[in-house]
Amino acid sequence: QVQLVESGGGLVQAGGSLRLSCTTSGRTFSNYAMGWFRQAPRKGREFVATINWSGANTYYADSVKGRFTISRDNGKNTVYLQMNSLKPEDTSVYYCAAGRNRDLESRTMMYDYWGQGTQVTVSS
Repeated sequence: QVQLVESGGGLVQAGGSLRLSCTTSGRTFSNYAMGWFRQAPRKGREFVATINWSGANTYYADSVKGRFTISRDNGKNTVYLQMNSLKPEDTSVYYCAAGRNRDLESRTMMYDYWGQGTQVTVSS
């Protein structure tokens, strides 16, 4: 059974930073791309960032480019999202997801497994 567990969310002031973590179990972590998505109230799930199986390649949504950094530690089965210069519009529930293959992917339909989500709230 594949499980993804996120941590690191919380309340932060605008301009601050948070680091999210997502630890997986149940399959070979290093064989698959990983992604981070977010969903604000009354909105659809939005792509944030993705990283390929080795960590060599990353891709970001325009809204977070230059502020967020996705990384992974295959030895720890963990993917991270470092979020800097946070804005109130970054307030959402953040989800990590495990991809269907090794390559970068921004489409939710290409992710088979999802975490439970962690709340990030940025105050102005």
